[in-house]
Amino acid sequence: MQTILGAGGAIGRLLATELYAYTDTVRLVSRRPERVQPSDALFPADLLDADATRRAVEGSAVVYLTAGLPYHTKTWERDWPLLIDNVLDACASTGAKLVFFDNVYSYAPDQLDGMTEAARVAPATRKGRVRAAVAAKVLEAHRSGRVAALIARSADFYGKGIANSVLNDLIITKLQTGKRPQWLCDADQPHNFTLVSDAARATAQLGNDPEAYGQVWHLPTVPEAPTAREWIAHFGGNQAPQLLRPWLVRLLGLGIPALGALHEMLYQYDRPYRFDSSAFTDRYGWAATPIAAAVADIMDA
Repeated sequence: MQTILGAGGAIGRLLATELYAYTDTVRLVSRRPERVQPSDALFPADLLDADATRRAVEGSAVVYLTAGLPYHTKTWERDWPLLIDNVLDACASTGAKLVFFDNVYSYAPDQLDGMTEAARVAPATRKGRVRAAVAAKVLEAHRSGRVAALIARSADFYGKGIANSVLNDLIITKLQTGKRPQWLCDADQPHNFTLVSDAARATAQLGNDPEAYGQVWHLPTVPEAPTAREWIAHFGGNQAPQLLRPWLVRLLGLGIPALGALHEMLYQYDRPYRFDSSAFTDRYGWAATPIAAAVADIMDA
């Protein structure tokens, strides 16, 4: 059996399907889990509860932590340390391997143009420091022999039917509803994205490769990094985006807390953002879905 902790999100739902290539039983864990496939085993649990987390993990060969927390800095600082400790304790006590699905918040801002797995970890934000501390605990658990663990790291992602994606929310959905697209800070900075279906497929593959453990892997992402204007053109638009400058994000955040919480991460949109996944492609022999094919699939949906 393989288990997904935080199974209700974009990655968790796609991963639930991918894992059947490797196991007969997939357990979905969240506060209110819902089946993706008819054979899915559902396990309601709060990952902030140590005993519930241990019971959710029990009997699993591999555990995938794809959980998200509300996008508020104070919530992250309070809950992520407890959550990761609960998960690591549960995996250690049951013998399960751990795959932690991560983002790039821990990288130093000057590392974003050409991010590899060797990028320097020096977060410039409070959210970044939280993620760096979580990742450090995961890798230390592996080094100490306590838990076999790896980190599957994704760039910003996009894809059909997902929420909480900058590209989906500010460009794709706006165009599909006849509204003017928007972008953050600078529409002329290159920025590549990870397709969620590629991320799910690769995460399942990593979790089932015994030799992948003990390190960070960048998930397959196209090397091309279009600007916001170019992304708009890919999705059939021809207008310039409305720019959400930092002062405007802060102002709008007074009424939209989730947008206000994004303010400290705006450095990712005022400079080149190129995520390099060549190490994965070199090892496993496949690359990310080309942009044109991904766009066609999203538009069809």
